[in-house]
Amino acid sequence: PEAYAVMLAAASVGATFSSTSPDFGTDGVLDRFGQIQPVVLFATDGYWYAGRHHDLTRRLAEVVEGLPSLRRVVVVPQDPAAGPTGDLPAGTIDMASFIGPHGVDAVQFHELPFDHPLYVLYSSGTTGKPKCIVHRAGGILLKHLVEHRLHCDVRPGDRIFYFTTTGWMMWNWLASGLAAGASLVLYDGSPFHPNGNRLFDLVDEYDLTLLGVSAKFIDSVAAADLRPIATHSLSSLRTVCSTGSPLSPEGFAHVVTDWKDNLHLASISGGTDLCGCLVAGNPTRPVYAGEIQGPALGMDIDVVDDAGHTVATGVRGELVCRSAFPSMPLGFWDDEDDIRYQAAYFDRFPGLWHQGDFAERTDEGGFVIHGRSDATLNPGGVRIGTAEIYRRVEQLDEVAESLVIGQPHAGDVRVVLFVVLATGAQLDSELLERIRTSVRTGASPRHVPAVILQVPELPRTRSGKLVELAVLAVVEGHPITNLEALANPEALAHFRDRPELADATP
Repeated sequence: PEAYAVMLAAASVGATFSSTSPDFGTDGVLDRFGQIQPVVLFATDGYWYAGRHHDLTRRLAEVVEGLPSLRRVVVVPQDPAAGPTGDLPAGTIDMASFIGPHGVDAVQFHELPFDHPLYVLYSSGTTGKPKCIVHRAGGILLKHLVEHRLHCDVRPGDRIFYFTTTGWMMWNWLASGLAAGASLVLYDGSPFHPNGNRLFDLVDEYDLTLLGVSAKFIDSVAAADLRPIATHSLSSLRTVCSTGSPLSPEGFAHVVTDWKDNLHLASISGGTDLCGCLVAGNPTRPVYAGEIQGPALGMDIDVVDDAGHTVATGVRGELVCRSAFPSMPLGFWDDEDDIRYQAAYFDRFPGLWHQGDFAERTDEGGFVIHGRSDATLNPGGVRIGTAEIYRRVEQLDEVAESLVIGQPHAGDVRVVLFVVLATGAQLDSELLERIRTSVRTGASPRHVPAVILQVPELPRTRSGKLVELAVLAVVEGHPITNLEALANPEALAHFRDRPELADATP
């Protein structure tokens, strides 16, 4: 809660706020904060996750040493009753000492322009230093009010929760629920500790009306055979939001069958770039499995071909926005003449915002996201979305999760599939054939992997997203310059120097 208090206090005086997750290493924090050179740093001295305590005092000292711009460092003790632990940097004060001299008065704030910079958010940075994205106060507030009040039906007095760290844009998104009159419910820890019902326990304990999770969380609950519809009331819950990656039709079915059958399941898709949604849920329209219901209000969404022309319904292409929208960034930090900003979003299709998602419009007016277009496979010159393969592979009980890349090979591109198997499963000839058959019959012969390899784990960003591009870089022998962006960078070792892939040629 202190992080939200600091953010609101900063906004009230016109200071620009930025945050990262406590689980970032020193380099990950400095790759972000080192670019924007903050003058005040608020930090915790530790956190708990999955029953284990993580002390951050040594890391805090390293971060402070790497930020010469700092004029004040304030520590928020993980345990306020015990106070800060460990050796803290010289000159550091705790939160109680920082606010102690100041009385509690009526809320005061400075009136500022619509375009006043509110946040600096960061791209994932898996292929280089993160981009520092500057967002305006008015645009963020307007965009989030639309999404909360209209798309998610958040009402005054509601209690809303999104499982997120302070380093993901959904933390900022959740904050704006206050403007809709809702209360924010916060949780510090693992969603699977002490067991997979933890978030459903929170729904019943705090009468949550909105539960926000990732598609990966839904898949994990389904894989664990959990059925909260049989073990929990969930009577207060009206809306479930899913984001982070495409939610499969099976994921939709699991929620309405095994969670609750009379709620609004809103699969949403957007990004840190706009701190909001391009396509979102709609509580007034039917939900179709595997689809996002439609464009977010105020977003002129289209799907286009490589020439920037609108494609027909059911045809896959690039997801774009044709008109300006309120939460477009002010720009990138320290980007003179907006050169990097223009290159990121407008070089591919001049005059159109290019989001970088491979998508199609459906007959029902909704959208299907097939994955990131920069990770799209291109065997034989035919573009294939990674999500199509994941869906077919992961419906097999033996496959816990999977990751696919397009490896340059013999003047073309071949599909390489990596799988993490369920406990007790073996990647024998029978399972290999079942995987290929599932992909061939459920997608197309072009989707069938040329190579299928087993790995013990898959690398992900700290917000849970697969990093296909980082895996491809490792397979091709290229260095990964920003391992701090990954939650489990050690997993990349499982993809390096695989003899099965050594015969590839450009």
